[in-house]
Amino acid sequence: MAVINVERSSGEKQVVTATAGQSLMEALRSAGIDEVLAICGGCCSCATCHVYIDDTFLEHLPPLGATEDDLLDSLSHRTARSRLSCQIRLTEDLSGIVLRVAPEE
Repeated sequence: MAVINVERSSGEKQVVTATAGQSLMEALRSAGIDEVLAICGGCCSCATCHVYIDDTFLEHLPPLGATEDDLLDSLSHRTARSRLSCQIRLTEDLSGIVLRVAPEE
């Protein structure tokens, strides 16, 4: 089980529980976080699942792939903390992760 601490784009905070092995995007969508559009369904082709990961968890994430990096480059709200939630698989190490949903492009 993984715990996800989410700050929605409205500023509302929500705690989500998810199964290890599930993508972060799937967990957010299942919890009703509708701002995470995920139009491509998690295929890393649309960048509509953009989130900002808290600095304390960045080092625990897998490295950015070339496709994810290119998609993030196309966004006007990209920061050093930007990731696509479809590219992050939840693990026990990520339980407690803190993130903020990025503004819609």
